[in-house]
Amino acid sequence: MRTLVTAKQMKAIDAYTINTIGVPSMVLMERAAMWVARAVEETAGKADVIWAVCGTGNNGADGVAAARMLHLKGYKTSLFVVGDPDRGTAEFLAQSAIARNLGMQMRPWQEAAGEDCVVLIDAVFGVGLSRPIEGEYRQCMEMLEARHAAHTVAVDIPSGIHGDTGQVMGMALKADVTVTFGWEKMGTALYPGRAYAGTVRVCDIGFPESALDAVRDQEEGYGYGLTYESSDLCLIPDRPAYSNKGTFGKVLIAAGSKNMCGAAYLSALAAYRTGAGLVKLLTVEENRQILQERLPEAIIATYTSDQLIQGREEFKKMIEEQMNWADVVVLGPGLGSEPYVEYLVEDILTSAFVPVIIDADGLNAIAGHPYLTTYFTENIIITPHLGEMARLIGESIDAVKENLTGAALEYAGRYGITCVLKDAATVVAGKDGTLYVNSSGNSAMAKAGSGDVLTGIIAGLAAIGMEEEQAALMGVYLHGRAGEQAAGKIGQHSLLASDLADCIGAAMKSVAHE
Repeated sequence: MRTLVTAKQMKAIDAYTINTIGVPSMVLMERAAMWVARAVEETAGKADVIWAVCGTGNNGADGVAAARMLHLKGYKTSLFVVGDPDRGTAEFLAQSAIARNLGMQMRPWQEAAGEDCVVLIDAVFGVGLSRPIEGEYRQCMEMLEARHAAHTVAVDIPSGIHGDTGQVMGMALKADVTVTFGWEKMGTALYPGRAYAGTVRVCDIGFPESALDAVRDQEEGYGYGLTYESSDLCLIPDRPAYSNKGTFGKVLIAAGSKNMCGAAYLSALAAYRTGAGLVKLLTVEENRQILQERLPEAIIATYTSDQLIQGREEFKKMIEEQMNWADVVVLGPGLGSEPYVEYLVEDILTSAFVPVIIDADGLNAIAGHPYLTTYFTENIIITPHLGEMARLIGESIDAVKENLTGAALEYAGRYGITCVLKDAATVVAGKDGTLYVNSSGNSAMAKAGSGDVLTGIIAGLAAIGMEEEQAALMGVYLHGRAGEQAAGKIGQHSLLASDLADCIGAAMKSVAHE
């Protein structure tokens, strides 16, 4: 499990380490610069021209120190400054003085325009950037972008990337390697920041774990981030030898409409592949035959729209019976938008006392009929994509995209539920402020039905004993791992959602068994 921190948290960790623990700022800076210099040495030859382009803050000071270390080793290193060097931080002024004492020139960035550069050390902006880049700084970065350095090493975060959201603040520089310190920043875990960061190396420069703990305690856990790694697969419950199909939970999937049975099939298949003992599909009568043929392992229960609307009391009793049977419920995939869907969603939400994973048309019904949120309980998991989330909160898709973590945390906190907000880097927000950013998966998974497989995986994990929030976190991670497995076998372009489901078993294997 890896920790992800926001810009605010990293600043607080830095301040705590310096002011409370007593580690001098310059000691941390020297260690940071050493890691940056090492990253450059892996690529640069002694004959290659290295530019260190530095702002006047502490990020720029890191860049100056790294350039000085490379200079002392005989590399052709040039130092360029953007901004007023006389108004830099105390650390920047100290590092600049050391560089000058060693015979290095600190030139304004404009003088770099006519020279060549093979390796660029990007130390213009750190994690504190909070507004769009303009003026001299933008001109400098446009010049650097146009130079097309063969290799770029970013200090802490690529310049122009927001440290919390990963958004491009007007423009940003792409890195081949980002050398970051202490803990990975949220902005390089989320897109588009992840695409700009290249390979992220998290380097130890002396921040103690107690500094992170102190910051978490101050924020009462709100908003701290994490992401899973293969070693976290050990969190999946084992299957005891003395067991039967009932031991591993019963999943009810209310899904599918006329001519739309694929979503129901994929969710059910994924739930079984993840380990659920029994899966029952609650769907329209028209889907019975094809689902029985495609997935004979599943139990089928059907209804008609007329039953739902005209025989309300009788239908509610049937739903209550289904809820009493189920240990986990999936609600929404492929339900469509007919008027009866509102009543189906209401009946299930009012009758369920087990985890309910709401997806797709279940969410659209809630967005269209907001009173349905009054039935939310703490065992609800919602799995919206950007469009569905935008409808739920009444915002534009662009507004959601600009702050994925904020949208997910706010909605989860407002209703006391778990929110899985799907994107290229899916985020999961827990009701207590836990924030997960997924690091697995690939673009091959951007296919119809992929989300239906995810709901089935989460349901399967809940069925075999994981708590709702943990099932959501692990489900997202496993879904991405299955995508990696499937793409490796089939190729990036040819992957289908059913291939994801078929690779769940391989995705659940730990590294020790691979």
